[in-house]
This record gives sequence, structure tokens and C-alpha cells, in this order.
Amino acid sequence: MTTEQVAPSNFWDNDDTLFDIVRKELYTAVIGDVMDKLGYLHQFLPPKIKALREDMFIVGRAMTVLETDVVSESSSNNQVLNKSFGLMLEALDDLKKNEVYVCTGSSPTYALWGELMSTRAAMLGAAGAIVNGYSRDTRGILDINFPTFSYGRYAQDQAPRGKVIDFRVPLQIDAVRINPGDIIVGDIDGVCVVPQAIEQRVFELAIEKARGEKMVQRKIQEGMSACEAFEKYGIM
Repeated sequence: MTTEQVAPSNFWDNDDTLFDIVRKELYTAVIGDVMDKLGYLHQFLPPKIKALREDMFIVGRAMTVLETDVVSESSSNNQVLNKSFGLMLEALDDLKKNEVYVCTGSSPTYALWGELMSTRAAMLGAAGAIVNGYSRDTRGILDINFPTFSYGRYAQDQAPRGKVIDFRVPLQIDAVRINPGDIIVGDIDGVCVVPQAIEQRVFELAIEKARGEKMVQRKIQEGMSACEAFEKYGIM
């Protein structure tokens, strides 16, 4: 499935419309609750992966990137490992509109994302970056306002320490499998991964649940008890 294709739905007919609804109405908690109900219990990335600024929000399709640690002075029979940054620049340039750069595989001892990468990604229309490690050039990223989720701020460079060895391949971060094209949603409460196979069902149910929660909130504000609200609407 390409970045512009989504299965037909009563709520949306393409990625742009879906992602606009997600930004306006949804959040990771409600999406995660829906996936729990569907039996997908391990869809949140580790809580140490957080937004650089609390109001940052990401929704887009995963462009997966695999990184590995290297020893700077060593040479390799693998030509990818002999290149500066490995395939990082190629991966960065391959980003498409509404895609999220998702990187893992290396040790958390250097930064996997920075200001110039953010600048290039923004120019390509990418939705954000999520790295299983650190980011740097924080002031520059914040000035660009490019949604970035990482362990936090750490300036040590990846150039002599890590290289990208592949991209657009399946990844694993803790218990979460991420396939290229899966939908990523990140906000102040974390990052969740919606597999393509269930994306239509998940977002239809999440939209219904989020709208239902707004109604229940109004009822509680009008004086309805939590027990009454849950008994009547099944939402809390």
C-alpha cells in the first residue's frame, strides 16, 4: 500500500483526509485502547521515546531505517559500511510525503537524528522522525518545528559510531514489530504503531470512541455519575 492509499471508509478516502482527522480528533490513548480490544496488546513503543516538545504530534506511515554500531577505524568487505553514514543519506532522500523516519538497531550512545536531517525531511513533506535513541541539534529542530521523538537530547555524533545498513525493511523495537507503511501516531502520551492489516478497523473504531468520549464527558459535566455513564455508554 502506498503512502497515498487507504482502504475505503465512511470517514476518509485517502491518507491526507485520514491524517487530518487523526490530528484533529484522535490521540494515542484512544487508538491504543481500540487495538487492545482487537487483541493487539503490544503496539506502543517504549515510554522513553518521547516528543522533544510536549505539543509535538506525529501521524504518518513508517519509513523504517536499520542502524548498526561500527568501529570508526575499521574497514569492511561490505561497501555499505565503508560509506560515510552507510545508507543514511539515501534513506533520508527516499522519504515521501506523510512518511515518518523510524530508526532502530544501534546502541543508545549517539544521536540518530539532527537539524539538517530535519530540514531535508521537512522539505520532502515527511511527517516526523522517531528514533530508538537520542537526537541532537535540539534548538534547530525546535526552530524548524519538525516533530521528533527520541530518548532525549545528546550531542554525540553518529558519524564515527553508527551507520544505516538498510531501510524500508521490517523492524522490531522491544515487543513492537514495525513494517514499512504501518501508521505511526505519536503525542504527549507516547507512540503507537497501527499495522496496515487492521488500520481501517482501528481508525473507524477510534473515531467512534473519541466522539463517544466527548459525549460522555458532557454528560458527566451535566452531573451523571461515572457508574451511570459507563453502564449507559460503555465508555470511561
